[in-house]
Amino acid sequence: MPIEERGKAPSLEAINMTKRFGAMTALDNVSVNIPAGSFHALLGENGAGKSTLVKCIMGFYTADEGTVLLNGKEIDISNPKDARANGIGMVYQHFTLVPSLTAAENLVINRADTPAIINWGAEKRRLEEFLDKMPFRVPLDAPVSALAAGEKQKLEILKLLYLDQRFMILDEPTSVLTPGEADEILGLLKQMAQAKDITVVMITHKFREVTAFADAVTVLRRGKHVGGGKVGEVTTPDMARMMIGDTALRETAKRKELPHHEVVLDLSGLYAEDAEGLPAINALNLKVHAGEIVGIAGVSGNGQSDLVEVLAGQRALDDGGIFIRGERFEPTRHDFDRFKVFGLPEEPLKNATVPRMTVAENMAFRSYDKPPLSTGWWLSPGPMRERARELIKAYRVKASSPESAMETLSGGNVQRAVLARELSGDVDVLIVANPCFGLDFASVADIRAQIMEQRNRGAAVLLVSEDLDEILELADRVAVMSEGKINYVSPVSKTDRHTIGRHMAGH
Repeated sequence: MPIEERGKAPSLEAINMTKRFGAMTALDNVSVNIPAGSFHALLGENGAGKSTLVKCIMGFYTADEGTVLLNGKEIDISNPKDARANGIGMVYQHFTLVPSLTAAENLVINRADTPAIINWGAEKRRLEEFLDKMPFRVPLDAPVSALAAGEKQKLEILKLLYLDQRFMILDEPTSVLTPGEADEILGLLKQMAQAKDITVVMITHKFREVTAFADAVTVLRRGKHVGGGKVGEVTTPDMARMMIGDTALRETAKRKELPHHEVVLDLSGLYAEDAEGLPAINALNLKVHAGEIVGIAGVSGNGQSDLVEVLAGQRALDDGGIFIRGERFEPTRHDFDRFKVFGLPEEPLKNATVPRMTVAENMAFRSYDKPPLSTGWWLSPGPMRERARELIKAYRVKASSPESAMETLSGGNVQRAVLARELSGDVDVLIVANPCFGLDFASVADIRAQIMEQRNRGAAVLLVSEDLDEILELADRVAVMSEGKINYVSPVSKTDRHTIGRHMAGH
């Protein structure tokens, strides 16, 4: 970015944008105006049209109707190359860097005019001059694989600035960052926008980030523009109502005051290796008491998924032991039943169901070999369907019938169906992993209420989540996982976001 030309942030206006996929209208006559140098938030639930809108602006989709104006002039964006040529760039939810290359190499190879033979001495001098004019920098000679998540995100942003893409679209940019890294990067972008060096559009689901950094917000619902306004004039409840419409939300059960004396789940010295034979979980110790939710926080990729796989029997435990009320637990069907251990794994359609089997059959997985569903060697389809109807009604699962294939349900209803199966009996231990990821407001409220209800009934709940707000809302204690170890444990009432974030970063 030729930073000598400061104050060159562009304005962008999308007018009457419409995009159809067959009979479905994903984007319906949406208009949004983003002034030069603004920091604009784009809110909406999954399927609201946010991604479709930005993909039309980026040239991944061609809108069926509508116009894009850049600095007041109509531009034609037929493909991502056109967007880049007009200075429009995107920072994606997951990194697009080449891990084995250095930061300098990642920057240079993305240029359209990169020569066949690169004079690295001259290129690095130019890169140093470029970084001297930036509000932040990264080590140019370090391989990307050695950079922390925050440095990688900075490099993604520097890449856009280096390519002179001053209109930046950020897609959930903080999902892989600690709270401190997220606030630092968004704060730097906010400063650059205020200096009129860039214009920012941020897709996010985090109201805290909207109120802290955005100037204005646009809310989409079911493909339509349903509201928005200046941040400060539009409240968080206003934004939530715009996102969900008239949908009634279930209130989270109030937290009961319970004595946390009895240790129910004891993870003692757990050690497990990853596919390369390196430690995925290393000497992990944690105790969860009856009537307690312990939330495990951490940046993605620090062993949380491996821990859930070990507890579910999907990954071998190489050392250590899992104990329930002092007795050794093995993740087998027999012990899950004997110790009343239930769970909701990440991506339940893939990890907790057989997608092509019916809802009724999936709901029977924990009880198909017990009366009244089983009589000796034979399954009884009638009682199985009747039981499924009861659970569908009790847990508000939207399915056309118990005979519908599980894969035909929406994400939220798959979660509800699995929870109906897992929570319909006595629960002593509940293990849930990212239970609300990608779900609509109503499903999130419903699922969090059910988790709290199990805690209030005396279950020991282990909540693994990359959403720190979710942990702070639900957990009694928070445990931070970094590099396969628990490096910090505290009651939620005696810690704060900054302290948790520092330990998430390994400090």
